[in-house]
Amino acid sequence: MNGVLLLAGATASGKTELALDLARRYGAEIIGADSRQIYAGMPIGTAAPSAADRARIPHHLVETLDPHERYSAARFTRDAMDAIAAIHARGKRALVVGGTGFYLRALAGGVALAPEHDDALRERLAHEARMHPPAFLHAWLALHDPRRAAALEPNDIYRVVRALEVALAKPGTERAERGGASLASRGMSYAFVVLDVPLAELDERIERRTDAMLAHGLIDEAERIGPEAVAASAVGYPQALAYLRGWCTWPELRTALARATRRYARRQRAWFRAEPGALWVGSDGVERVAREKLGWT
Repeated sequence: MNGVLLLAGATASGKTELALDLARRYGAEIIGADSRQIYAGMPIGTAAPSAADRARIPHHLVETLDPHERYSAARFTRDAMDAIAAIHARGKRALVVGGTGFYLRALAGGVALAPEHDDALRERLAHEARMHPPAFLHAWLALHDPRRAAALEPNDIYRVVRALEVALAKPGTERAERGGASLASRGMSYAFVVLDVPLAELDERIERRTDAMLAHGLIDEAERIGPEAVAASAVGYPQALAYLRGWCTWPELRTALARATRRYARRQRAWFRAEPGALWVGSDGVERVAREKLGWT
C-alpha cells in the first residue's frame, strides 16, 4: 500500500476524531503513538479512543499493556513496524496517530535507541532516583540531552530516568543503529503531519476536556490505578491523587488539571516545531497531504 501517514499534534488538538474520519475514508487501520494510551483501563485520563471507535476502526497499540508495565521507544518502534507490516499485508493503509514525539521520531528513524534492557545502567539509575530529588535527575539529563529534558517535567521521574538511560547507554552495549528497524531503514515512504490548532482554540478545547474528564470519572480511575503504576505519571493522575489525599479542593483540582494540560500541550508543540520534515497543517489540509505525498486515493 502507499506509504504511512504519521499524524501528530498536541493533546486536545482533535487527532483522534480526524484519524477516525481519515481511516473510514481511506480504508486505514490506526496505530497509537501515545506513551499513555497504550495502557489498559485508563481511557478517561489518557483520552484513549472509545471501545465503540475501536470496534468500528481497527486500532493497534491502544489499551494493550498493564499500567504497571514499562514500555520504551525501542519496543514501540518494533511493535509499530510489526503492526504496519500486518496492516499492509491485509491490503489496508497504516495511519499512526499520537502525541508522543519521541515515539514518532523513533519510528521515522530519526533517533538512536538504547537497548530495551541494560540491567546495570537501569539499576544504577534506579539507585540515583532513590537517592536524589527529581530536579537533580532532570538537570543531569539536561547536560546530556537538553532538548529531551526541555520536553519533560522534572517530576516525571519515569520518563526522565528512561531518557537518561537512552542518553547514557554506552556505544559498546547492544545499542541499535541510528533508526534501527524504522520506516527510514526499511525504505518505506511516509508523511509526518502535525495538526496545527491555534493556541486560543487549543486552550478552549483543553478547558472542555478537563471538565469532561472530571465528569466522567477521572478521580475513580486514578484511585483504581494507584500511585505506584508506571502510567500514573501521566497528566491528570498526580492532580487527581492529590485531591484524593485531601491536598486540594475540587476547584483547585480543576484549575491544576487544566494548567498541567496546557503546559503539556505547549511542550508537545515545542517538540514538534523542532521536528525535521514535519508539515504543520490545519485539519482540512491533512487529507491533501495524504493524497499528494502518499498517493492515497
